Amino acid sequence: MSRWSESERRYSKPWRGPLRHYDILKEATIGFVIVLVLVFILAITFSSPDVPPITVQAWATAQPAGFIDIALTELNGTSTTATYGPPYNTGTGSLQSLGPVSLQKFFGVKYPINTAKDFVLNPLSTLPGFPTLTAAIATYEHASKATEARWVSNYQTRMNRLSLSSSAVIAHMPSAGPVPELMTHLLAMAQSGALDAQLLTQSSFYTTNYTNPVMFIGDSVVAQPKSYWNQIVSADHLEGNQWGVMNETGSWPGQPWMWLYTMWYQVPPMSNSDNVDVEVLAIMTVLSLALLFVPVIPGLRRIPEKIPLYRLIWRRYYRDPGFTNADLPTQRP
Repeated sequence: MSRWSESERRYSKPWRGPLRHYDILKEATIGFVIVLVLVFILAITFSSPDVPPITVQAWATAQPAGFIDIALTELNGTSTTATYGPPYNTGTGSLQSLGPVSLQKFFGVKYPINTAKDFVLNPLSTLPGFPTLTAAIATYEHASKATEARWVSNYQTRMNRLSLSSSAVIAHMPSAGPVPELMTHLLAMAQSGALDAQLLTQSSFYTTNYTNPVMFIGDSVVAQPKSYWNQIVSADHLEGNQWGVMNETGSWPGQPWMWLYTMWYQVPPMSNSDNVDVEVLAIMTVLSLALLFVPVIPGLRRIPEKIPLYRLIWRRYYRDPGFTNADLPTQRP
């Protein structure tokens, strides 16, 4: 018995159409040159704008009081990052779960962040030649949690009276203990660009981990609707309700292949859910697996047979006078 099936024998029939010489190297070279020219033309015409990076320095310069307001929440542990939860700390402020399962809890704290130390106290401790600042840091660190909270609260009460762009920093306030000294130096450090450098300090030679400055600036998103960061994000159409994942900065096209992922953020009930990220992740995982296993899923694998686009692609073959329906492969059950 032949090891070939009937359909394989039909498809192995020799080509009866016309033949012509084909130089694959010539065709590949021509195609490469054409594509290369098009890439250069399109890159020059539609390339992304060279937008300056968002830095803590730019933020502190544009909104001094706004920067201090967020720095105070980092200092007393009430910011979004400070209460976030895994992978940054043990908080529960941004903890998401799918039913009883929480992937954040499962993987735990992988990138520990202590906002008071990492964003405020440790950077300030690197400033040389300021004995009053050194004393202020020691005073704050040796105080009780209740005393620290009272100092920060008193200072926040005064700062809340100022606009975000105000530069009228309160340098002396007895009821706030060492906090005014800390904030005065932190603002000066931020405006000089030194804080950016400290937040990016890491053990490797190359600076690739921008987690700390991104989290620090990002904490102003919820706390300050008119913050420096929110204004830029809104103007560049990068907010979640603006399908920001798909957009490039400015009015430039971004990643259109992300439309399916970001679409779910606009669809109820995900659009109103506190667990939207993990829910969208679960939906995209299911859809991705369905696409991966199309060849073995009954019904889905028959779609190409029900929509015979192959006949359009191989229309010259099917126009052959010698072709009959008997030449078609036997359909699978």
